[in-house]
Amino acid sequence: MRRVSLRNLRAHKLRLFLTLFSIVLGTSFVVGSIVFTNSVSKAFTDIFDSAAQGVAVEVTPADRQSPGVPLWVVDQLRDQRTALGIDKLVVNNSGLVTVADSDGKAIQTGGAPSVGTTYIPENEALDPDESRILPGGRGPADAGEIALNASAAEEAGLKVGSKTKVVIGQGSSTPLDVTVVGLIDLPASTGGYVNAQFDAATALGLFTDGRHVGLVDMSAVDGVSPKQLQERVRTFLGSDADLYEVRTGDQVREDQKAQVNEFLQIFQYILLAFAAIGLVVGTFIIYNTFSMIVAQRNREFALLRAVGASQRQVSRSVLFEAFVVGVLGGALGLAIGIGLAAALKAFTSASSGLPEGELTIGVGAVLAGILVGVVVTMISAWVPAARAARVPPVEAMRASAAEGSASLRNRTLIGAVIGLASIVAIVVGAMDEGSGPALTVGAGAAGLVLAAVLVGPAFARPFVGVLGRVVGAPFGTIGRLARTNAVRNPRRSAATAFALTLGLMLVAIIGTLGQSFKGTVDEAVDSGITADYILSGTNQGPLPPTVGPSVEKVPGVGEVVSFGVVQAKVDDQPVQGFSALGGPLSDVTVMDMEDGASSTLPADGMLISHRTAMTKGWERGQVLNFTSPIGEQVQVPIAGVYADNEALQPWVVGPAVYDRLVPPPARFDITVFVKAEAGADLETLRTGLEDATAGYLTVQVKDRDQFKGQISAQIDQMLGTLYAMLGLALLIAVLGIINTLALSVVERKREIGMLRAIGMVRGQVRRSIYLESVLISIFGAVVGVILGTLIGVALVRTLAAWGLGAPVIPWSLIVITLVASAVVGVLAALWPAVRAARTGPLEAIADL
Repeated sequence: MRRVSLRNLRAHKLRLFLTLFSIVLGTSFVVGSIVFTNSVSKAFTDIFDSAAQGVAVEVTPADRQSPGVPLWVVDQLRDQRTALGIDKLVVNNSGLVTVADSDGKAIQTGGAPSVGTTYIPENEALDPDESRILPGGRGPADAGEIALNASAAEEAGLKVGSKTKVVIGQGSSTPLDVTVVGLIDLPASTGGYVNAQFDAATALGLFTDGRHVGLVDMSAVDGVSPKQLQERVRTFLGSDADLYEVRTGDQVREDQKAQVNEFLQIFQYILLAFAAIGLVVGTFIIYNTFSMIVAQRNREFALLRAVGASQRQVSRSVLFEAFVVGVLGGALGLAIGIGLAAALKAFTSASSGLPEGELTIGVGAVLAGILVGVVVTMISAWVPAARAARVPPVEAMRASAAEGSASLRNRTLIGAVIGLASIVAIVVGAMDEGSGPALTVGAGAAGLVLAAVLVGPAFARPFVGVLGRVVGAPFGTIGRLARTNAVRNPRRSAATAFALTLGLMLVAIIGTLGQSFKGTVDEAVDSGITADYILSGTNQGPLPPTVGPSVEKVPGVGEVVSFGVVQAKVDDQPVQGFSALGGPLSDVTVMDMEDGASSTLPADGMLISHRTAMTKGWERGQVLNFTSPIGEQVQVPIAGVYADNEALQPWVVGPAVYDRLVPPPARFDITVFVKAEAGADLETLRTGLEDATAGYLTVQVKDRDQFKGQISAQIDQMLGTLYAMLGLALLIAVLGIINTLALSVVERKREIGMLRAIGMVRGQVRRSIYLESVLISIFGAVVGVILGTLIGVALVRTLAAWGLGAPVIPWSLIVITLVASAVVGVLAALWPAVRAARTGPLEAIADL
């Protein structure tokens, strides 16, 4: 039987190719998803593993809002180096910066950090590899020099000797003129990451108050372990030890990993979900292919049974064929999947600020290739083969295909029950808010997908039948023939459409979430902001606090309100809000008071939003005890509660409170709202604002529509990776349709030959295949869009507690999707239709 199987494979090269193609499709998507996930995770891990290299012990403030470690502590540690067992001791100061490119524009980071740090000379570095100045450069020596990481310099068109400008994120009024004197080869970083390094004295003056440093790193002398040095430093600090975190280098790296662990877990869950989707899509494509191939070979199996082969031998021969093509398809899919992951990683690293790094294949990707390529293939082949082997030889010889004739009643009933239960779960979850209901909606969504698989064939027959009457009506007999072919085997039609259903369901979910986020932003700006212009920072960074006063003098300006960031503690819990400096809030925003007689913000008080009042339990008249980063206690009375305004979340304090809570070196604004004078020309005002802020480098002047567009672009950027993965899923789905149609043409060879013999011309054959593909594609698209929109709306409702507004259905995306599905149907049918049209009538009729 093995020889029979191998000869069968060699004798039917087209069938072998199409089978291999289906396995490669399924395997490559799964492998690509896993390799991409592994690569991004490994890149993040490398970043954290490369941090604090050579550091035995690091000292940082225990309070993250503290100005830093006092210089007198650093001096005492240096004086006691020998007694404590310290080899080298270095300090580092850092802060947000913006660097101009070769055109004088701010370097766009794509969401990655842009920071300034202290340059550590190689002879002082704790790790000899820590200072990586590339050939031809050197470290910065004074305030007019910087060293820049090589990747950022290449992106910005800068090189050693280039002159540029740097804006310090907190407190600098004008850009610094600097020269790039060295390029740094960082071991690992995120795409778009910018690191400008300054000499120690300059970094101390730019990023601290001059009396503190950001952190202290130490290496240990030979014979002293990091743990021993840690204990010695703690003992040395004595009663002040509780004011600082004294950690070993390993603890520093683990803590940095923990800080972003939640993001990494969410990101990995998303990517693994795509890998699972790839497994489902691949399984369906492979199963669909083998179901058709085995059905086409019913007469062949019957002949083998007639000459003495047992049911087990027939099943084993099919499994052996599946094993052979599974190994070949899995190997090819593994190679192609790695290529897909490399392309996807290059795209996302360039557009979303994800980490850069080498492609990481890993054992999981290889095992996934084997699983999909061999195991799934053999299971997909065995089920229809076992069914075919049970058909009596005489009956099998009488019919060319028996697949698809079994009743759909039981699976439809089971699917209907699961579907109803899933819809109930989704509705119940959507009626509540929070992470628990979101999980309920997620469980309901999984149930709906399973229900779609079970109910799909029963639903396909009436839907495609009705759609076929409408779409096929202009084509007369050809349209009726296409409709009949599409509904002849509802199992196959539903399975063919399912891959497209799954992909478009995810498109609808993500589209609904993205459009709802944009809708929330639009509503917040339209209903909450009355300012004519909003001044914001490049790369979503801060603005110097001098921007507001600088634009007050521009002709045509009525009111200017600057929003500074306030970080403090209330009842030992960290809180963050804003201050409003300048004119009245009510002149630039909508202040609908729910509790309080006046919307005027008192200089020594605060106003809170309705959402904050509900979540924090704060109320008007209550006096909150704020603690500033330097430990000053400030009593702040709540003067009123205003209706939720996303532009003013979660609370706003007056200027006197701001002056006491935020030390001058830590002050920066996040936005500046500008209201024009009555009758002022807005375009003239824009020109004046741009001229007044031109020297700041980081300031962007936008009207309300442009401000909304900027935030919408940021949302699109965050969704870019997901859309890229979805594009891959849809590509696999389209290729799966091509594969199924090609096999369908092979299966219907005699039928097509008969039609050609009685007068059907090649153009009519092609049109019938086109129409059949369009019907199947539209069916899959409609089901996917309906399910995705339902799930997306429910998810939006559960996120209302986090500030997300009413669901916004992406109607334009839905219309485009449905039209595109019809186009996809035609494109997917091009090759199968051409092949069908070339079928010779006499050859097809004579073919067994």
